[in-house]
Amino acid sequence: MVSPPPDDGRSTNEPTMDPDPTAPQPSRSGVLASWWPVVVLAVLAAAMAYGFSLLIGLNVAYTTVVLLLIGLVTFSLHQWRRRREVAEGRPRLVPIVIELAVATVVVLGAGQLLPLGRTHANGPVTGEPQWANAETRALAVRACYGCHSNEVDWPWYAKVAPVSWAIADHVDKGRNALNFSEFDRRQRGAHDAVEVVQEGSMPPGYYTRFGLHHDANLTAAEIQQLIAGLKATPGFGG
Repeated sequence: MVSPPPDDGRSTNEPTMDPDPTAPQPSRSGVLASWWPVVVLAVLAAAMAYGFSLLIGLNVAYTTVVLLLIGLVTFSLHQWRRRREVAEGRPRLVPIVIELAVATVVVLGAGQLLPLGRTHANGPVTGEPQWANAETRALAVRACYGCHSNEVDWPWYAKVAPVSWAIADHVDKGRNALNFSEFDRRQRGAHDAVEVVQEGSMPPGYYTRFGLHHDANLTAAEIQQLIAGLKATPGFGG
């Protein structure tokens, strides 16, 4: 007598759903073709972001962090949309550029809440150079005091991230190198002041770009006058 086969808990009347070996499978080239627009868009967005950072003098590290956050939010939105498509059984036809735009707004909006670059303090004037003449001081105020003093005139856009991050970074670095308002102590960048003005690296290009700080655009004659005045002012190593 043959004993029946052991019951494995499955009904013999239930149809089995074996994978169809003849069903078309997505090819690697097809997957790549579906993702190449995303890659191209990401490269273009990154290039624009880094280009904008160079224009305003924003630290590359800040730009990289912002781009990574935007990429993460975009990916999360994309995955959420795909899950909804599967659940509803129909595509929603939302372009990736819309997801990228939403992610950018979310990240930059959240950036406005950070305290970074929003504290615009001007310390006391504890000592100024013994200027050779009033004209030299006036030229230095126009070209240098926007970052190298405790008398910074903070513009309205100094409260809007990520521009506020760049401005705060410029002022902090400028004051640490040379602060005309604290000449009662040693200023390590004073001996380089004449050289950077002669080279044309001060004020930096981003400071006067887009028509900003037009007073800092000194003429050739004013630059030579400032150089001569700095050389004649004690403490600048002229």
